[in-house]
Amino acid sequence: MGERGVRYYAHGRSLASSSRLLVAQAAAVSHRDRRLAVARAMYAMRFPGEDTANLTMQQLRGKEGARVRRMYREHSARTGVAWSHRNYDRTDFTSGDRINQALSAAHACLYGIVHAVIVALGAAPGLGFVHTGHERAFMYDIADLYKAEVTIPVAFDAVANRSTDIPADTRRAVRDHVYDGAILTRCARDIRSLLLQPQPSGTIDDDLDDHDSLGLWDDNGLEVAAGRNYADIDDIDF
Repeated sequence: MGERGVRYYAHGRSLASSSRLLVAQAAAVSHRDRRLAVARAMYAMRFPGEDTANLTMQQLRGKEGARVRRMYREHSARTGVAWSHRNYDRTDFTSGDRINQALSAAHACLYGIVHAVIVALGAAPGLGFVHTGHERAFMYDIADLYKAEVTIPVAFDAVANRSTDIPADTRRAVRDHVYDGAILTRCARDIRSLLLQPQPSGTIDDDLDDHDSLGLWDDNGLEVAAGRNYADIDDIDF
């Protein structure tokens, strides 16, 4: 990574020595009811104190869309930055107006941070619950939880401050906003809370496991110890 964590380039092995989180993620995303429960939980996190239990996924998407539009209007009024709509071309960054450029730059930083947390925990960026079909679907799921409080206000502030270098100034502003590490800790806790049942109660480091937990899968659903020979003595040629 570069820029103190707001640029994601590549990763090696996970910090976790257990596949517990990855297995939980794969199991949840592979069962419709469990996937729906995680997706609903992700939407509920955007609306604390509101009852969203009886809303359909379509209704939740509409409610989220309205929330984001309201955020854009509020920050436009707060900063005096003109706002029309979200408009960007992934292949041509400069084609957007200043606020859309700032939003794209800020979101890219957040994506790098979230992607780094996901792979550090040993989860899969591609196994999304709300988003699907993309190699970073889960990353988009998690990043969307923080845009309203991190990247949207940062982008509007960068434009309001009459930045002469929107991409660079916005990246530095996101860096400064997340520099204390609070968003990293929160992101890790949210991922574990969404994927693990029952809910984890220990510290993040405890759940990463500080020991090798390599085992062998058995068709009876149990796990047996690895690192030993299971041949029957009668099967061995002397």
